[in-house]
Amino acid sequence: MCFFFSLLPATVWLIIGFFVLFASTKAEGGLRKFAQILAIWSFIIAALFLLGGAYVTLAGLCPMEAMMEQMHTPPAP
Repeated sequence: MCFFFSLLPATVWLIIGFFVLFASTKAEGGLRKFAQILAIWSFIIAALFLLGGAYVTLAGLCPMEAMMEQMHTPPAP
């Protein structure tokens, strides 16, 4: 469950990285190199979101699963 929710910020970072990379094609000199490095960093951040979401999900540490289990258990008398 956490992995699916990690797709949202990862998608945002991928879109930001794409637009920065696209804008870097219009720039020249040092600004172009800086924009390319910035785009690579945004791609790395997107990958870290995916890796973190996968780790939390596979390790069973996702807090959303615990909340879902509490919603389906009957209340104690």
